Amino acid sequence: MWGGSPESVALMDLDLLDPVAAYDRIAPMYARLANHRKAYLDAVDRLIVAEIPSGSRSLLDVGAGDGARAACIATAAGLQDLTLLEPSERMRDLCTAQATLWAKRAEDLHTRQGRFDVITCLWNVLGHMLPSAARIEALRQFARLVSPHGRIFIDVNHRYNARHYGALPTAMRFLRDRVPPAGSRGDVKVTWDIDGHKCATTGHVFTHAEFAALSRAAGLTIQERFVVDYASGQVRRRSFEGNLLYVLRR
Repeated sequence: MWGGSPESVALMDLDLLDPVAAYDRIAPMYARLANHRKAYLDAVDRLIVAEIPSGSRSLLDVGAGDGARAACIATAAGLQDLTLLEPSERMRDLCTAQATLWAKRAEDLHTRQGRFDVITCLWNVLGHMLPSAARIEALRQFARLVSPHGRIFIDVNHRYNARHYGALPTAMRFLRDRVPPAGSRGDVKVTWDIDGHKCATTGHVFTHAEFAALSRAAGLTIQERFVVDYASGQVRRRSFEGNLLYVLRR
């Protein structure tokens, strides 16, 4: 779940809500936010369905929101067992899908057992896990829970998406990242306007090199990467033209 407007932030900002608290607050307008990015979200979902291995039966969606996307993916791919992990109580209240609900954060997946042919973590949910160690732990749990021939699908907001952020701001980001250390420079404040009232939380936008390093640390291999235009949903050739969707395996 993303959909907000990102800007650079010092994470000591006292106005920032915990991500779960923020999604509790925006739950009533979540469907409206998703509809605003429908072209992108639908394109990502189609790519995922096309890449799911034949014979797959089960799906775990991490950061499921209202569960609508995961339910559509499961139906399109013929997946019979659906599990939704969603830590926000108000988001869970919106879920009407026939699914098992896990009221946990992704970082706490070590307390759960299971085996899933497909694991999804979509719309930059990974970017709401801070710090980097929490993201690695979540990816390690994905590696533990995915079946031997299963696939993990993760899309992230691309730090160098010049088509979305603009050429000059992206160039400035790129140049700043050349000066070490660059690890926390992708940390951003994500803001929503809810009927004239601002709601802000923490997030992170990724480079490909950073995501590849996280995947290696978690014991995962990138099988494929897609670049998807955040406005139109069109699959692009160049990485600076969109957000990044990854297909991973153990």
